[in-house]
Amino acid sequence: MLNSFFSALSTGFSGQVFHALFGAAPVWVPILLVTVWWDFWLHYKQRAWVKEQGSVLLEVRIPRDMLKSPFAMELFLNTLYNPVTGNLIAVYWKGAMRVWFSLELVSIDGIVHFYIWTTKGYKSRIETQLYAQFPNIEVHEVPDYALAVHYNPAERTFGWFGQFTLTKADPHPIKTYIDYGLDRDPKEEYKHDPLVSTLEFLGSLKKGEQAWIQIMIQAHAKEGLSLGRIVPKPDWKDAIKKEIQDIVDKGKIKSEDDKKPSTMVSLSKGQQDTIAAIERTTAKVAFDTMIRATYFASKEAYNPTNIGGIIGSVMQFNAPGSNGFRPDFGSAYAYPWQDFGGRMRADNERKLLEAYKRRSFFHPPFKNFHGKPFILTTEELATLWHFPSGLVAATPTLTRIPSKKAEAPSNLPI
Repeated sequence: MLNSFFSALSTGFSGQVFHALFGAAPVWVPILLVTVWWDFWLHYKQRAWVKEQGSVLLEVRIPRDMLKSPFAMELFLNTLYNPVTGNLIAVYWKGAMRVWFSLELVSIDGIVHFYIWTTKGYKSRIETQLYAQFPNIEVHEVPDYALAVHYNPAERTFGWFGQFTLTKADPHPIKTYIDYGLDRDPKEEYKHDPLVSTLEFLGSLKKGEQAWIQIMIQAHAKEGLSLGRIVPKPDWKDAIKKEIQDIVDKGKIKSEDDKKPSTMVSLSKGQQDTIAAIERTTAKVAFDTMIRATYFASKEAYNPTNIGGIIGSVMQFNAPGSNGFRPDFGSAYAYPWQDFGGRMRADNERKLLEAYKRRSFFHPPFKNFHGKPFILTTEELATLWHFPSGLVAATPTLTRIPSKKAEAPSNLPI
């Protein structure tokens, strides 16, 4: 039987391809082996480097009289931009990578927390920069709440656990705090902060319920040898130009002579606004981003209607004509026949929980886990994660400072 197989394989076009591959084996086999070894080596060194960095979780507690605009958060996020990894020895021998951060908004039993996860080496820098923009806050290193949760379907139900992606190409911005008018200084009663509805939802959860929102960020940059890539990857500047050109091309008026290219352009008000929004984006610092979210609860407290609440907390920033978010990879399946017995869902939940705990998406072991990073600017990130005004956000379960702080701690590192 094998003889007849190889006999058939040796004839015709397939036989020519087979002989060509076999003859070129001394070339492509070593390349394949070196590529596999290289990936394994880099993966191993990066995991060792990540472990060496260590991590801390910082909780930010805000005062009741917080009156800062989200622009202050944007200034803080600008200080986190660091695309540098070191020299080639650090990248390929030590496994050095671009630093990454996780901005988290969490409700545990209805108590709402602002968290920042970072490596130990960045703790002092984050504290200093936060106090520079928000002198009246308090920053505390706290135990990692995620590590206290173990995957046990007999104890709790994961209603939804998943990742998000953008509805349009990266250059199209979401509706930001500037579009909401939060960059101006109107009276407090006229401000409409989209984050408030998220806080109200998180604060409405009952004992036994938890909802987590994780926004992981890493400085966006052109990737080459210095960032661990053999094949270069361009930054998003070319994509921005292409999006603008596509809009302009759609607005071109057809020439009477089909052989001559059109030079007349007529853009609608919506197209002009879209180009203006994209151009405003180019002036901002950009981060590679991944957003994860989950709602789960004890068997007794589980409320399936809160699944829509956690997904809607992220998708509420969507707007017609602008960019937005949609669920991408998730633990659940739409139809029963896609996952008989629920084994695949359980496996997805287990892996997503582990990836969340490790804050792993830009690095092993969950690098690019069921998705790819999208790009958000500091303006967009400050819209998703900022400290709302105490007068606008009256959520009673939001962790706040009971009394006003006079100034930042005097013993901060310089």
